[in-house]
Amino acid sequence: MKENLDSMGTLRFSGHESFQCRNLWLKKGFDFVTNPDESRTDFNHDLAVLDLGVGKNMVSSIRFWLKAFDMVDDENEQPTQLAEYLFSESGRDPFLEDLGTLWLLHYKLVKKSEASIYHLVFNRFRKQRIEFTKEHLFSYLVNECERLDENHSPNSIEKDVGVFLKSYVTPDQQKKKDKIEDRYSSLLIDLNLVKKFKNYGTQENEWYKIESSDREMLPIEIFFYVILDNFDTSSTNANRRKSISFHKLMNEDNSPGNIFALTPDALVTKINQLVQNFYGVVYKDNAGVRELQFNAEFDKEEILDKYYAKN
Repeated sequence: MKENLDSMGTLRFSGHESFQCRNLWLKKGFDFVTNPDESRTDFNHDLAVLDLGVGKNMVSSIRFWLKAFDMVDDENEQPTQLAEYLFSESGRDPFLEDLGTLWLLHYKLVKKSEASIYHLVFNRFRKQRIEFTKEHLFSYLVNECERLDENHSPNSIEKDVGVFLKSYVTPDQQKKKDKIEDRYSSLLIDLNLVKKFKNYGTQENEWYKIESSDREMLPIEIFFYVILDNFDTSSTNANRRKSISFHKLMNEDNSPGNIFALTPDALVTKINQLVQNFYGVVYKDNAGVRELQFNAEFDKEEILDKYYAKN
């Protein structure tokens, strides 16, 4: 287990300027970096504030989230293929009106690990605790830094915890109206992945949970894309993976079981839907051996085309 976790590289915290990603920020950022006038694509330029229509700290935050969601490459901040696919003039969902796109972006955020807290929470932390407080999550992250012998500011980690929760948790109706409107603009709250509740058996009433669920609103094509992307089944070379065990689909880093917090029964249901919808996908459950098999080649971009063509 240690080897898998350490393979994600150096942990990264902060960079978001304490702002969670807003609904239109990725589109704003994409339009900014693809401006035909290359002199107007520099986030450090004074005109970036005017071009993006936000404050200086928010400019830095938009830049951070573009990288965190894998919408631009790390070197020259050019849009990735997926960013072009979603946000260009012919993009499939430039204003993020489709819930399937949000599931896709959630996957990219966790897998990219530019913001380590998302990778750690969905791949590791929730295996230890389904229900937690801010303090539980903060302590876990601090312990991971110590275990990996990395020195990170506790203040930065604490801010990451706050931004993580604002990214997913539906705002409290009792909060001030302006704060509620700010929180409802969070990109990922419609996924309903992280829920707030009161644990009356403790002194601390602000608890959170990431329960495993059937995720009926998760499109089967997005589910399939994640499998193809994460397990490299879509490779056309001779070494392409032709089968994946149920255990890996449920538990491996960035697997659909982890990314989408699925129950085992829900994973079986999704797999059966794959078999019904995609010829060449076979699920074997024999003598205790369960695996998903691919008797044909599949291209992950074509799977996305199939999804957006019907939406």
